[in-house]
Amino acid sequence: MTQQPIQTIAVIGGGTAGWMAAAALARKLGKTVRITLVESDEISTVGVGEATIPPILNYNKFLGVDENDFVRATQATFKLGIELRDWGAIGDVYHHPFGRFGVDFDDTPFHQHWLRQRELSDPGSIELYSLPAAAARAGKFFRPVEDPRNILSMLAYAFHFDASLYAGFLRTYAEARGVVRQEGRVVEVLQRPLDGFIQGVRLQSGDLVEADLFIDCSGFRGLLIEQTLDAGFDDWSHWLPCDRAVAAPSARSTPPEPFTRSTAREAGWQWRIGLQHRVGNGYVHCSRFISEDEATAVLLANLDGELLAEPRTLRFTAGRRRRSWIKNCVALGLAGGFLEPLESTSIHMIQTGVMRLLALFPDQSFDSCQIDEYNRQTATEYERVRDFVILHYHATTRDDAPLWDHVRTMDIPETLSRKLALFRCQGRFFREDEELFSETNWVAVMLGQGIRPRGHDPLANTHDAAKIQTRMERYRDMVAHAASEMPTHQAFIDRFCKAPPV
Repeated sequence: MTQQPIQTIAVIGGGTAGWMAAAALARKLGKTVRITLVESDEISTVGVGEATIPPILNYNKFLGVDENDFVRATQATFKLGIELRDWGAIGDVYHHPFGRFGVDFDDTPFHQHWLRQRELSDPGSIELYSLPAAAARAGKFFRPVEDPRNILSMLAYAFHFDASLYAGFLRTYAEARGVVRQEGRVVEVLQRPLDGFIQGVRLQSGDLVEADLFIDCSGFRGLLIEQTLDAGFDDWSHWLPCDRAVAAPSARSTPPEPFTRSTAREAGWQWRIGLQHRVGNGYVHCSRFISEDEATAVLLANLDGELLAEPRTLRFTAGRRRRSWIKNCVALGLAGGFLEPLESTSIHMIQTGVMRLLALFPDQSFDSCQIDEYNRQTATEYERVRDFVILHYHATTRDDAPLWDHVRTMDIPETLSRKLALFRCQGRFFREDEELFSETNWVAVMLGQGIRPRGHDPLANTHDAAKIQTRMERYRDMVAHAASEMPTHQAFIDRFCKAPPV
């Protein structure tokens, strides 16, 4: 059987999703496939997502970009995790750090030894055994080393960056590798009459852009995947009721912190992200419990610096398309679904979507087995991330406002209920279906929000408690010393990757 290879790809929509897709496709296929990206200057991009998670380092490595150049070009800073305030209860503060807690002893997870020691004495907060958490609290940063004997190998990090600058950085990369940008607004989508495949899109200018494969990066409207191919949408607003975000940049008043700050508010939560040239702020909220004007007032009242631009409001519904790949169309970014940015997963979902497409890249037969597998993996990924975000809302004792009453008492997905029951029993966690968030991530949030297991793994009892205590104390001292010796976040940026003045 002769395979007909894909010869042309059209990416419909720019912004972060469009240019991430175009850059990755050009890196892998640029010499054999003609790639066109259709983008209209008349359509503004969402552009509020500025925080990432560590797998973005794999995307940068795949592209082959120099990290310091990338940081300078996007006014980026480094991120060691997330600080969460007032989530489990008003007054609570905890860190969800990247990297691991402690070191495992004989394959028994470190947190199990910590749980056991907590029953015997006071080992202190589990965050004392995380170098990323200690460094974040101290405003320090350093890149990890490869030697596993060095505690600096326990560091893990991601980035904060300006989303519009990031799209521009990727555009330059993609165009240098043959991607052609075509300016214009799509006014019509043409389908092949016999099978309904997308044949092309007609622009307001009258130009027709045809391709073998279409990547829908048209945002929430899902111009191809939904409006044309009727993918359907799974609405998750019962579990994730926030449906608005008001965002505004402010001037820096302090050096940028190496973490994202998330502060729970009466009707949602507020983010604060320090970049090299400004601070990104936003209030994610539920319109059932607060008006847009009130939410904007709350945001503006809690800025640390001068407002730099008028606030913008984004409206959304949490959920995902029932199918992300239909016929010859694959949806990425907001066109495929949206989960609020609490754990900074939006850019990651674009990354995994395009890399999954490359792993299952079709020929012109568009075999259903590849499409079905892509949709299965995508659906599972969305559901696992959904559960992790729901955890933050549901694991709370707050009863001071209608939003918190709802999320504290609501029914939750069975997949999340099982994880909570298992952890509450003896602190156990099992990673399923190559899900994004690891044991460390789940342990950090569950303990941080007040979930205390009734016991611990009995295998931890096979170790001498006094020896384990000594090893834990030694490791805690190593963490504190390493954090104290690291340069400040600002000093590291100044030395290696300071952006030119704006």
